[in-house]
Amino acid sequence: MTTTPNKLRIDIVSDVVCPWCIIGYRQLERAHAETAIPYELHWQPFELNPDMPAEGQNLREHLAEKYGSTKEQSDANRNHITAVGAELGFEFCFTDDMRMHNTFNVHQLLHWADQQGRKQDLKQAFFTAHFTHRRNLSDDQVLADIAAEIGLARDEALAVLQDQRFANDVRAAEKFWIDAGIRGVPAVVFNRRHLVTGAQGTENCKQILTQIMQENS
Repeated sequence: MTTTPNKLRIDIVSDVVCPWCIIGYRQLERAHAETAIPYELHWQPFELNPDMPAEGQNLREHLAEKYGSTKEQSDANRNHITAVGAELGFEFCFTDDMRMHNTFNVHQLLHWADQQGRKQDLKQAFFTAHFTHRRNLSDDQVLADIAAEIGLARDEALAVLQDQRFANDVRAAEKFWIDAGIRGVPAVVFNRRHLVTGAQGTENCKQILTQIMQENS
């Protein structure tokens, strides 16, 4: 009689406007498919730009201000991200008018979706909405539309955003991870003990999954 191995707990601290977060997740997903090591995934909130105004900011301008990136550096980075994403089956569609958004309301809707067992689905929908379709994640109506498109109640989604009922929960969760030392994303925490930062690549993810699973056995 065989014993089913325990699942790893994986917390991914991330923001939906971070391209390396979806890349890192897709690499982990592929590693999981190739190793068949079971895990339980928990998305955790992080805001790349908590002080971003509601109207957002042009992405190029934002990166130039935040990191001092030149247009040439930005173009090279975009081309690299697009190529890595394509290899993982994710489409990045960068344009000159693409904007960076405040994502606090996004994280509130994700918290709400989690209560219905749909956080994973909504998280992926937000990644696609931002990077593939360049939808305005600063607009509550757009956020409610995206929730409805995966089968959640649009009116309820809009009410969640209007009354900010989960604002304190999201702030508390963000504070927990910041207090734990998380300063950038993606940050992947295995079994609440092992921290791996950044998108590590599929092969490295396979090695990490295998090593931690062996430690658990």
